[in-house]
Amino acid sequence: MSPGTTRPPSAIETPIPPAPVNPSMETGAIDLDDLDGAFDLQATVESGQTYLWDRADGGMYETTRAHGGDHWYETVVPPIAGVSDERAVVRARQVDGRLEWASTTDAVPILTHLLRLDDDLDAILEATPDLPLLNRAFEAYEGMRLVRDPPFACLISFICSAQMRVARIHGMQTALAREYGDEVTVDGRTYHAFPTPDQLAARTEAELRDLSLGYRAPYVQRTAEMVADGEADPTAAADLPYEEARDYLTQFVGVGEKVADCVLLFSLGFLEAVPLDTWIRTSIEDYFPDCELGSYAETSRAIREQFGGAYAGYAQTYVFYALRSGTVSSETS
Repeated sequence: MSPGTTRPPSAIETPIPPAPVNPSMETGAIDLDDLDGAFDLQATVESGQTYLWDRADGGMYETTRAHGGDHWYETVVPPIAGVSDERAVVRARQVDGRLEWASTTDAVPILTHLLRLDDDLDAILEATPDLPLLNRAFEAYEGMRLVRDPPFACLISFICSAQMRVARIHGMQTALAREYGDEVTVDGRTYHAFPTPDQLAARTEAELRDLSLGYRAPYVQRTAEMVADGEADPTAAADLPYEEARDYLTQFVGVGEKVADCVLLFSLGFLEAVPLDTWIRTSIEDYFPDCELGSYAETSRAIREQFGGAYAGYAQTYVFYALRSGTVSSETS
């Protein structure tokens, strides 16, 4: 298996067929010993790279050092070409070396896709530079993987992320799904799918502000309108070279270079992307000052090279989480 597949055709979303009125769950488990490298579900979904999962006990993002838990997590997944032909409710938890799941369809290919279980994590980490900061972050959150979120939902999530704590960002996405997404009832429980572009485009700025989106409300509405009208499509970026893909995504309202890098890394499989958020800029200042070259583009190129190039986004995500959680100090040692 190659270390990571960077731009899977399966990132493209397909139309949603009508859901059964009250489907029931299938169940199963994935043996984590069969993966290439470790896996930690809690660190993967609570590290600030995805806002589309909920924790069944209501404790999502209650701690900044989420790792090693056995909680149930759940999400509603749109059809994904080459992975699943139907919308699915998926629940998963990690226990006793297994990833247990319950779903309205076979969840193995869906979980493999969303949680990048097909990555050779050992090979990816071995390919990153031998740097003290990276080594401490890798050790602190062993088994954390990147995610492949559905592109439109990922785009909206990170438009909402500006100047927000992760719990607030998650709360916004939960509110959007609850108010404007389809309801899916399974075994007597109701889940809420993330809104489609058409559903969000139909909302007014005032309605979105009522969900505490603030100044992000018109950005979300206009971006949804662009996708719904066919003016632009975030999945189109998957076929472009990395820096062209980043430029393409910045045409969406409310999307700058950092948000574009987040979508490329956490949805479209550009594992080289390094979003220059506050924590990564702090790491540059404290650990890699020679990488600060003024512009976003030049600094991004420098820190990508510092973090090893092809899998720099993995290094970025570990550093981001370790610094944000306080597990690794932002000061040089």
